[in-house]
Amino acid sequence: MDKDLQGKTALVTGAASGIGRAVALLYGQHGAKVMVSDIDEEQGRQVVAKLKAAGAEARFFKADVGDPAQCYRLVQETVAAFGTLDMACNNAGITGELSRTADYSLDGWQRIINVNLNSVFFCLKYELEVMLKQGAGSIINMSSILGQVGTPTLAGYVTAKHGVIGLTQTAAQEYAAEGIRINAVGPGYIDTPLLKDFSAETKQALVALHPIGRLGRAEEVAELVIWLSSNKASFVTGSYYPVDGGYLAR
Repeated sequence: MDKDLQGKTALVTGAASGIGRAVALLYGQHGAKVMVSDIDEEQGRQVVAKLKAAGAEARFFKADVGDPAQCYRLVQETVAAFGTLDMACNNAGITGELSRTADYSLDGWQRIINVNLNSVFFCLKYELEVMLKQGAGSIINMSSILGQVGTPTLAGYVTAKHGVIGLTQTAAQEYAAEGIRINAVGPGYIDTPLLKDFSAETKQALVALHPIGRLGRAEEVAELVIWLSSNKASFVTGSYYPVDGGYLAR
C-alpha cells in the first residue's frame, strides 16, 4: 500500500459503518492519522481498534454533526490530538423519511436537512478555519447520485444532497487560491447498513438501475475519496464525482 498520506491527519464523520468506515480504514492504510467520528460510539471505537491493529494512529470522538457546537469541538479535538487537519471527509448522513412531498412531515424535513446538509456546512466552516491557518487542505463532501437527479419519496434526501454539491462548488471557488481543495463524491446505491431496512425485492430493483449489474461497495467509494485527498488530485477542486456503476449515464 502506497503511504502517500504519511504524517497527514484525516477526519471522517459517520465513520462507524458503511462508506465512512471504509474511508477511515483506507486513510489509515495510506499512512494518515485518523479521527473517527460518529454517534455510534461502540462501532466507532471498533474502527479505531482496527486502525491501530494495522499500525495507524487513530482516535474516536463522539459527535452529533447536526449540532454546530459538536462539530466545532470535533475539529478542535482533531487538531489537539494530531497537530493538524489536512483532510476531511464529511460523510455522515441518513436516508430519512420516505414519503411523497405533500405527505412529508415537517419534523422529518427538518431532521434530514439538518443531518445531511446543515452538518456539512457546520463541519466545512470549522475545518476551513483550521486549514486557512495552515494554507493547505483537502475536503471531500459526501453527496449522492441523488445530488444530480430526483427520485420519488425522497424529497428531503434529494434536496440535501443537491445542496451539498452547491455548497461544495461555492466553497471551492472561495478557497482555491488559498491552497484548499473541496470536492463532492456521489455514490450510487452502495451495499451498506443504510440499506438494511430494504427488502430483497427492493434491493434487486436498485441493482437493475445500475448498468454495471450490482450495488457498489463502500471500498470503491473510499478509493475515490483517498485520491481526491492526495496530491495526485492537486488540480481538482469544485468537482462532483459520481461513483455509481453507470446510474447517471442511463
